[in-house]
Amino acid sequence: MNERLETKFLGFKLASPLVLPAGVMGMSFSGLKISADLGAGMVTSKSLTLQPRTGHKGPVIAEFEGGILNSMGLCNPGIKDGLAEIDEFKEGSDTPVIVSVFATSSRDFIALTEEVNSSSADLLELNLSCPNVYDEFGIPLSASKDQVYEIVSSVKDISQKPVIAKLSPNVLNPAEIALAAEAGGADALCLINTVGPGMLIDTLMVKPILFNKFGGLSGPCLKPVALKLVYQAYSVVNIPIIGMGGISTGNDVVEMLMAGADIVGIGTAVYSRGIEVFSKINAELLQFMDENGYKSVITLPKLEKLDV
Repeated sequence: MNERLETKFLGFKLASPLVLPAGVMGMSFSGLKISADLGAGMVTSKSLTLQPRTGHKGPVIAEFEGGILNSMGLCNPGIKDGLAEIDEFKEGSDTPVIVSVFATSSRDFIALTEEVNSSSADLLELNLSCPNVYDEFGIPLSASKDQVYEIVSSVKDISQKPVIAKLSPNVLNPAEIALAAEAGGADALCLINTVGPGMLIDTLMVKPILFNKFGGLSGPCLKPVALKLVYQAYSVVNIPIIGMGGISTGNDVVEMLMAGADIVGIGTAVYSRGIEVFSKINAELLQFMDENGYKSVITLPKLEKLDV
């Protein structure tokens, strides 16, 4: 990897500012390894729950011209088996790993954190914002600043890993939610999760394409929303940000970094551009820096913060 791409995040040295987000190639040891080998500077597991989940019935993914609609339903092997996959990965890799966890109460998040404490995972991400399980769990926890503060602070009391709060774009007060996570002790923020839920219709069968009817929206159409929400959070908090949402090219990454992100997640683009997307975007970043006179990724400028 080119040293001009190197950066740091919460004390961890990354070979690239690109991150594999939760839910993309992160179900198994092999998915994490492939992503790291092909240029991801940090990788994230699938969101893990206390018990295994089979997720929703298929079809769970629908493509359209602006991106992808998904309703995976948090399918995962459960926290114990998921952490075993991470431990296997860490035996042969120095790439930092974020373990993502999902629950609906402080008690369950604490139980998950206790499991993570004894693992080789480097960082802990609290998924407070999954949009495609409304039918089971209701409105995401990150819609409430009080719940965000309560959960983050409860986890921080016992976590032996840096804690990242993954926030929802589907809220009326994103800056307040970001501040609540910071006040609760979050070491960093991750935003945005998918937008929605939304729906696509099979006009021949006259029914929704997804079996679950509704799903979270991701892909290029999200980029303007993601840039705005990352910029708003950057303007009010003093902790690092993982920015993601609609990022698929080197120029997209530059935009996200300028909006205030410290590192950038590449999700749906793994499907649209192939798993080699990390190496492709790294090359595009280097080309951008060459053409515009930047010595390294850490020298890229950021926007002036909003006056709030």
